[in-house]
Amino acid sequence: MKKLLTSLCVLSTLFVAKAQEQDRVITTGVPFLLITADARSAGMGELGVATSADVYSQQWNPAKYAFAENGIGIGISYTPYLSDLVNDIFLGNLTFYNRINERSAWAASFKYFSLGDIEFTELVGNDVVSQGIERPNELTIDASYALRLSDQFSMAVAGRYLRSDLRIPDDTSDASAASSFAVDIAGFYQSEEIAYNDFNGRWRAGFNISNLGPKLKYDEQGQENYLPTNLRLGGGFDFIFDEYNKLSANVEVNKLLVPTPVPVDTDGDGTDDAIAQPDVSFISGVFKSFGDAPDGFSEELKEFTWALGAEYWYQDSFALRAGYFNESEEKGARKFFTLGAGFKYNVARIDISYLFSASKVRNPLENTLRFSLTFSLGEEYTEY
Repeated sequence: MKKLLTSLCVLSTLFVAKAQEQDRVITTGVPFLLITADARSAGMGELGVATSADVYSQQWNPAKYAFAENGIGIGISYTPYLSDLVNDIFLGNLTFYNRINERSAWAASFKYFSLGDIEFTELVGNDVVSQGIERPNELTIDASYALRLSDQFSMAVAGRYLRSDLRIPDDTSDASAASSFAVDIAGFYQSEEIAYNDFNGRWRAGFNISNLGPKLKYDEQGQENYLPTNLRLGGGFDFIFDEYNKLSANVEVNKLLVPTPVPVDTDGDGTDDAIAQPDVSFISGVFKSFGDAPDGFSEELKEFTWALGAEYWYQDSFALRAGYFNESEEKGARKFFTLGAGFKYNVARIDISYLFSASKVRNPLENTLRFSLTFSLGEEYTEY
C-alpha cells in the first residue's frame, strides 16, 4: 500500500492526465519545475522567456534581470494545484533579485511543492487506528547571475539544487529524499525604443536552456528519471502608444530536451510490449532529443509546444493579460486559454490569473486562481 501511495504521489505531479497506448508522451522526474509559479506569466499563456524583466524572471530567463527597472525586487506567489479535488496541494515561490549596477544583477529563489497530507491507518479489530501522517514534498533552491554583454544583450547562468521527498517510509527500504542539481544558460535581447509613424516600439527576444543536470533516482531499485531539461525560445514587441498606454505581444516555443519513449521488449519474447525512454546520459539525451522520434521529423515537430500572450498596461498602474497555450494531441494534449490582471500601487503589485482548458484532457490548474505579490524597491533604472 505504501509503495502504491508513493507511485500515486509521483503520478499526481505529472502534467499529462492520460495518453493512449500508442502515444509517446515524454515524462520526466520532478515535473513541478515546469509549473508556472507567477500569475503574470500564467495570465499570458504561461510564457515568459522574452517578456519584459520582472521579479519572477528566475524561472523564465534570468538574463532579463540585467534589464530590470528597479534595483531590488521581492516576489511571493501561491498556486493551488488540483484544487478541484483537494485543498492542500500547492506550489509556493519566493524570489529576490538585486541589480548591482547598470550591467549586472544576481537573483535567488526558493520553490516548494507540497503534495498535501497522507494519513496511514490500520484496522485493529473493528477500529481504524491512525498510524501517522506523511507530507510528501519537493523543493528547489536557485541562484543566478546576469551580465549585459552590450547595451541590448545580456546572458546569465543559474545553478539549482533540487530535492524530491516523495517516498513513504517503511521497515524494508531507505526513505531518504532523492536529490540532484541543474544549471540554466540564458540570453536576452532588448532593443532601444524605436519611433514609428503612429507609436514607439521595442523588440525583445530570449532563450533559456533550463534544468540541465544528472538524472534523478527515487529509490535504489527504480529507474533513473531525466530532469525536465527544457529549451525555451521567444520573442516580443512593445507597442508604446504614449506615456499612459502600452501593449506587449509575445510568442514562445518550448521543447523538452529528453529522449522520446520508444517501443521495447520487456519480457524477452521478441515483440515490443511497452514504451520506455532510452537509457543514456543526460547530455546524450539532450542531443538525442532533436532526432530520435520514431516517426521522424513530423513527430519531432509535435514535441514543440507554443504559446501566445498579450499584456496591456495603463499608466503603469493597471494591467490586463490574455494568452493561449497549445500542445500536440499525441504529446500530452494540453490546450488552454488564460486571463490575468495586475494592480500596482507605489512599490507593490498584485497579479492574478485564471485558466480555461480547451482540451479533452483535464488540466490540473483548471478553474484555479493564481496569485503573486511583488515589491519593487531600490534605485530606478531607465530602460524606456
